[in-house]
Formats: sequence, structure tokens, C-alpha cells
Amino acid sequence: MNFNSKNRTTNLTLLIASFGFVSLILWNTNSFFKQFKEEERLKMEIWATAQSEFQQSSEDMDLGNLHLKVFQNNTSTPMILVNKDGSVKTNNMDKEKVSDSVYVQNQILKFQNENTPISIDQQGTHLATLYYGNSEVLNKLKYYPIALLLIIFLFAAVIFFFFKTNKASEQNKLWAGMAKETAHQIGTPLSSLLGWNELLKTENINPEITKEIAKDISRLETITERFSKIGSLPKLDTHDIVKETKDAYEYLKLRSSKLIEFSFASDVAELPVLLNHSLYNWTIENLVKNGIDAMKGKGSIHIEIISEGKQVHIQVSDTGHGIPKSDFQAIFNPGVTSKKRGWGLGLSLVKRIVEEYHKGKIKVLSSNKQGTVMQLTLKTLS
Repeated sequence: MNFNSKNRTTNLTLLIASFGFVSLILWNTNSFFKQFKEEERLKMEIWATAQSEFQQSSEDMDLGNLHLKVFQNNTSTPMILVNKDGSVKTNNMDKEKVSDSVYVQNQILKFQNENTPISIDQQGTHLATLYYGNSEVLNKLKYYPIALLLIIFLFAAVIFFFFKTNKASEQNKLWAGMAKETAHQIGTPLSSLLGWNELLKTENINPEITKEIAKDISRLETITERFSKIGSLPKLDTHDIVKETKDAYEYLKLRSSKLIEFSFASDVAELPVLLNHSLYNWTIENLVKNGIDAMKGKGSIHIEIISEGKQVHIQVSDTGHGIPKSDFQAIFNPGVTSKKRGWGLGLSLVKRIVEEYHKGKIKVLSSNKQGTVMQLTLKTLS
């Protein structure tokens, strides 16, 4: 079964269904708006008719309570009544502003755009013109679809980020599981190699051979320890950050090409920091190897330790091709790599080791065509 095709079909169905649901809500809201607007116009026509009869009535004519009820019940729709003699009467409008003729004229123009004016006539004679605007309820109803769409958008965003976070969490568990399983699988042949190397030492062979084998075995043990710590909270001990960094620097210097020029500097002789020895060395190793890859195996690597108050900055500089500023954050995401080989997990692991395990920070301090400076910051104990 093609699961990708099935997922695409499901997503397309959900998208179409969501679009149809939103369209139905908008159509229903628009229909309700039009119906409400028609009812308001009918109410205004009744008011205009009552006004016409009231103006034509004589003082001794008894009109009953109907006209009074019509006038009293209209408390929400703003209106301007312009009589044939030019006099103006307003209702349901700001009493402080209606004395301003300019304001009234502007409101008349506004009401004309909102609703068609009602001409009040009696037996062919024009008595007045009624201009009316939308009531407060109708104005609020206009923004209801926008508010509804905003709510739907926010709800969809919450669901999207929930599934995205959940997926990232599942991927992290998968990588952690793979790392631990790798460490477990390496452990068995590693134990066997230790035994074979001890056996070789008893034979009449060059001791330098067993010494080099022991170094490789030690290296494999370090790798196994690193992988076993992924996904679990490692133990942090007090270490001298200068010594730990210099040891990692010396190890990489001895095993790198002679075309790479290494240099090291520190403004302090020693500085105690809480860290995990194995994972910190892995961090420095990843940063240096990334720098070497960026230089294509030829250039300069400089490591510098700078003490600043309760913090220490470890800067790894290279003379590679640089990183675009737009990628300063993206390079720490899993799977992001500029190399043809590799899974793009190195800097992602470095970020996790520094920020999650050691509660520090890592960032691209600067980068251009002359090279890149990566900086990790840790808290000190002194």
C-alpha cells in the first residue's frame, strides 16, 4: 500500500472539507446579514410612514398609541430626517456632535452609502427624506466572519504546532533509540577486541601494534559512551574547561591533516565548569570537523577561551567559505547540511548537548567569506 499517497488523499480531503465548512459559515453569515438589513429597512419604512401621518395630522386628530410606540421603539438605528424646508432632525446619534452642521452632512453621505434613503411623501407631496445608517448590532455583525476566520486560523495553528511538536518528539525518541542501540551493538565486538588485544600482547609481536590497537579501542569506547548518553540526562562533574578544551584540541591536531594549521589561546590558566567530559569533547570535535570541512581540508583552526564574569566563551574559528546570515539558526536543525555526505545531525547534537544538557548557549558569532566563528557559552563555578 502506498502510505504517502493515502496521506496526501486524506490531507486533501480534510483541506476541501475545511474550505467547504468555512464557505458554508461565511455564506450563512452573509445571508443572515442581508436578512437582518432587510428587517431594519422594513422597520425604517414603518417609522417613515408613521412620521408622514404624524406630520399630516391635525392637533385635534387622535392617532392613538401606535405612532408613539413606533417612535419609542426605534432606539438603535441612527437616522437623520431632512424636512422639505431644509430643517434637520436627528435620532440615536451623539447629541454633542449633531449641532455641528458639517458633521451632520458627513453622516448623511455615510448613511447614503450604507442604505438607500427613504422619501416620505403624502398624496404626491414630498414631505421629507429619511437617511439612516446601520445599527450597532449590524455593524458588529459585519466583523463576525473575520472574527470567526481568525478563531479558525488560531485553532488550526494550535493543531499544526501540536502535531509538529509531537512529530519532532517522536523523531527525537527515534534518534535516541537508534543511538543507544548502536552503542549496545558496538559493545559486544568491542569487548572481544579488548580480549584479542590482550592476547596479542602475550605474543612476540611489535608492542607498538598493540599500543595503536589499544588507542583505537579506547576511541571506540569513547564513541560508545557518547551514543549511550543520547536521550538520557548525563552526569555533570566539575572539570577544568581549559584542560578539557586543550585535550580535545591536541587529540584533533594529531589526527588531522598537516595542511590544517591549529592554534589555541586562553585568557585564564584554569577555570572550573560543570560538564560531561565525553559529551563536551564530542562538541569540540564536531565544531572543529565542521570547520575543517568548510575549509575543504586546508586552512586554519583557532580555539580561544574567554572568561567573562560568571560565564566562559569557547570560540572555534575557521577560514572556510562562511555561512549565509539567513542560515545562522537553520544550521542547528536536524538534517540541515551543505555536505554531500552526512545526515546533518552534527550541529543539531552539539546544540542539544550545550543547551539541554549543559544549560549553555551556542551560536554563530560571525561568518563571512574569510571564515566563521562559532561560540558556545557555559556557566562557571568560580
